[in-house]
Amino acid sequence: MDDLLVEFLTETNEAIAELDVEIVKLEQNPNDPKLIGSIFRLVHAIKGTCGFLGLPRLEQLAHAAENVLGKFRDRELEVTPQAAYLTLAVAEYFRDQGLDVLCMMDSVTRFAMAQREIGLSVGEPPTTKGYPPSVFGELPRLLERAGPGAAKGSITGLFTVLVEGDDHNEPIADAVRGILDGHIVLDRAIAERGRYPAINVLRSISRTMPGCNSPPENELVLRARGLLAAYEDMAEMIRLGAYRAGSDPRTDEAIRYQPALEAFLGQLPDEHSSLDDAYAGLGRILE
Repeated sequence: MDDLLVEFLTETNEAIAELDVEIVKLEQNPNDPKLIGSIFRLVHAIKGTCGFLGLPRLEQLAHAAENVLGKFRDRELEVTPQAAYLTLAVAEYFRDQGLDVLCMMDSVTRFAMAQREIGLSVGEPPTTKGYPPSVFGELPRLLERAGPGAAKGSITGLFTVLVEGDDHNEPIADAVRGILDGHIVLDRAIAERGRYPAINVLRSISRTMPGCNSPPENELVLRARGLLAAYEDMAEMIRLGAYRAGSDPRTDEAIRYQPALEAFLGQLPDEHSSLDDAYAGLGRILE
């Protein structure tokens, strides 16, 4: 049985990788029958293997996905913005059972673009960068469904936003920032210099993190962000060699800590650490 499980995991990983590619294609060509049929067959194969190996929970999940895909394939359903609401409705069902649900949606931008087409087709005037007012009404209706339940259970939502031309103040990104409890900004420039994950710490923020941390942990975070901000303010002058050591003690301190902080923010795909270990490592750097 162990050999069968290993083979199943290997084949399933390959199928999921293929699914990822097919779903990206489907985003570009919604309702393409060949793509939907291909995705259906991959999920059907996973379901069959789960049944053979006696993995009922995975089999039920694959069966549910197969039923939905079957409706898309048979033209009973179409890919529309309502699929986003369906995703949150499913998450709410499990939350109301007392479970803590992780809901991931890629992407809110595509949802907004689909809603824009609907709004324009019914005669709404384009306002902010071509988006009609209904788009900005629908965003909170969708996103604010994540969060804690009335009694128990919760939904933690991870929603991606694609920004146009690296403009983080474009309408959709700006609206979503005002609704959610925090945002993680991925920066092309950081990726280009080879540091992954390419998170811009200074442009990312969490409104809930300070309440989850202890006071010493919050002090560590504030000090690290302050050093990163001080370095960023003078980065251009430092690269050009125009900054003279000793001109500003705060900048001198930031330059001294920069290599260690930059290394700390990088992480390999197979590298893992607990939250406690991460704070301990940050504390050692800032001692």
